[in-house]
Amino acid sequence: MQWITRSHVHVDRVACPWLITRFIDNNAEFLFVPTNQIEKIAQETGAIPFDAPGVELGHHENRCSFESIILKYGLKEAGLLRLAKIIHAADVSADIDQDPIARGLEAIASGYSLRFPDDIENIQRQFEVYDALYAWCRVDVANR
Repeated sequence: MQWITRSHVHVDRVACPWLITRFIDNNAEFLFVPTNQIEKIAQETGAIPFDAPGVELGHHENRCSFESIILKYGLKEAGLLRLAKIIHAADVSADIDQDPIARGLEAIASGYSLRFPDDIENIQRQFEVYDALYAWCRVDVANR
């Protein structure tokens, strides 16, 4: 299945493809396009839009897109929900200090964007970071 979002990925637009690939659609193909092209290309291709203005899998009711995807697909694993708190804080600038790991994740996302401006290469390289952070989150919630 194809999924579509805005180009120039950052926290949520890396976390969402990671979430989709790991928990929803392991054969997902991602399209990164200018914001003003999302609706048109989604209609032409049937791609599912995420993390874009006005889409179901976007920011709603103080949720970031990662949280909207978790809600839509009924994902409830405790480690994943812990990761969602980090993603939310790192992605929503007003909430950056709600989680002690958020500023570090935001800095990592910025660094990857500087090193790997191609969106596909960027997400492929950052998936390792999210795999490691998710592993840590699973241990963190198990130790509480």
